[in-house]
Amino acid sequence: MNTPIDVFSEWAQNGKDEGMERHHYQSVMNMINFASSKLSKYSFIDAGCGNGWVIRKVTEDPKCSKAIGVDGSKNMIDKAKRLDVKNKYYCEDLLTWMPNEKADIIHSMEVFYYFENPGNLIKHINNNWIKIGGRLIMGIDFYMENKTSHSWQKECGISIMKLYSEIEWKNFFKNAGLSKVESWRHGESKDWGGTLIVTGVH
Repeated sequence: MNTPIDVFSEWAQNGKDEGMERHHYQSVMNMINFASSKLSKYSFIDAGCGNGWVIRKVTEDPKCSKAIGVDGSKNMIDKAKRLDVKNKYYCEDLLTWMPNEKADIIHSMEVFYYFENPGNLIKHINNNWIKIGGRLIMGIDFYMENKTSHSWQKECGISIMKLYSEIEWKNFFKNAGLSKVESWRHGESKDWGGTLIVTGVH
């Protein structure tokens, strides 16, 4: 079993990371549209940005004043920087990194369950990354109700993948001090639970 960072560093080298945008695009756009719809202007941080595709996409929105990406994989960050010289990317541990300026929207897709204690990460983000009135919004496909995903840890050979239910994820947000916590699923189909989206306000 390999660490999540080792696995995704390899993906950045073999091109497997390019499927992330294809597979997650609709869910991510649902999240961004929800988070930004009532804002006239916003700053944005992508937690676990991979090759930076979400940052490149969100900066097409004229309402987005600033967007930065953070990821633990040097290979992913190097690739993001090669593909995008306009925006800032940081190779850092999400559990300890803090931005110079807090942001209006903190976004994350398929990241939080790779941490041994996701509640600690959510608390750290709420305390140190988000402006007052700002929003954390997370999407994951690996969760208890999405039975199709349960085999992924073994199939991908990843050492840490924490499987929680929708209620447990909402409780992580509430226990971290976020308010107006809500959740929904995007892209559900017969054999697919959809992307579980959870969001809350600082």
